[in-house]
Amino acid sequence: MAEPILQTQSLTVTAGSRTLLRGVSLSIHEKQVFGLIGPSGAGKSTLLKCLNRLLELTPALKVSGVVRFHGESIHGPTVDADALRSRIGILFQQPIVFPKSVFQNVVFGVKHLGVIQKSALPEVAEQALREASLWDEVKDRLHQPALRLSVGQQQRLCLARTLASQPEVILMDEPTSALDPKSTEAIEQLIVRLKKTHTIVLVTHNVRQARQLADQLACICLRDGAGEVISQGEPCDVLCSNCAPEIEAYLAGG
Repeated sequence: MAEPILQTQSLTVTAGSRTLLRGVSLSIHEKQVFGLIGPSGAGKSTLLKCLNRLLELTPALKVSGVVRFHGESIHGPTVDADALRSRIGILFQQPIVFPKSVFQNVVFGVKHLGVIQKSALPEVAEQALREASLWDEVKDRLHQPALRLSVGQQQRLCLARTLASQPEVILMDEPTSALDPKSTEAIEQLIVRLKKTHTIVLVTHNVRQARQLADQLACICLRDGAGEVISQGEPCDVLCSNCAPEIEAYLAGG
């Protein structure tokens, strides 16, 4: 089997004397949807932020263990965190839209990185908006405030901003939980399409969504107050009738 694009080994996150995540070891392969499910407070979002070093922006949290991207530690001395985050993008639960135009929102990240010439930005924006299935809806509104878009459009705009930097991996933290059913379906269809060219790590509380979209699935539940991976594998195996008691309790509650 090919080497994982992302891998964690004994990943542990602590806040002072409290352990939030304990001993998480996962292997995520290219061009698949890797789902993360489990109850609220088990550390799924925390884990996601470990994968592109976003968690280190919260100084109170300490990370130990190893995260590898293409076999190399993401905490190596030569790794630039901003460059890493452009290769491992992230989409949050609530759309984070800046009080700028649609166009300025899309190119915000690549402008910050300084890797694209100014003359190329319109082409980059169009390509990203097309990839996020938003171009036809906003092509005549590129210089209008992005905050005028619907919530569903704003979430796809945030996805376009992530896609503009051509990431290899896209981390998605419950990307449809704030959306109506129609917008949810649009994002789910995008996920299916995007995995042909990207690797997706999807945190979701929606078990139907996990079954339908994930190629591989891991369930994180609380044990002794800390999040641990209880089971991982194909969705049908993780969510089988003989699953662990913690998973049964989560499914019964969800």
